[in-house]
Amino acid sequence: MPSVMGLLEERERAARRRVEALQAELREAEATWERFVIARETVAEVLAEPRGGEEEAPVVTAAERPARVPAAAPGSMVPHWRVGLTPTVLAPDYQRIMDALAGRDGSCGEVMDCRQLAVVLGLEPGPAKVEGVRSKAKRLAARGWLAEEQPGMFSAVAGRGVGS
Repeated sequence: MPSVMGLLEERERAARRRVEALQAELREAEATWERFVIARETVAEVLAEPRGGEEEAPVVTAAERPARVPAAAPGSMVPHWRVGLTPTVLAPDYQRIMDALAGRDGSCGEVMDCRQLAVVLGLEPGPAKVEGVRSKAKRLAARGWLAEEQPGMFSAVAGRGVGS
């Protein structure tokens, strides 16, 4: 007869596999969503261009085009970090996490776990709030905005903070 601890460990492994599978599915769905957003924006740009008979606009390459900085909205997607992006493109909750990890002096040296982050953000350090912070911090780390020093330990990356 299996032990209680053995049964719990087995269920924990099964739950972990399910979480990992759902995270992979979420990443795939976000990538698909991002492609649709880009496609819609491209079609809108094409439809907005003048048609024949009107003066043709000069062709502008991607390198010549100024970087468009979309307005951040709650629930918006977290873009992959690239040179020139500042945290202002992030939704307010993500900006607050970036601010908290940048430190008051902007040193970008603080490493915090999600419970510490929740407290710094003024949230109750209960499981639901901590998991919400963890989800956002993981997303920021996966897209290059934050560094995950060890599992669950996050820090700001120099040059990607609010003052950048």
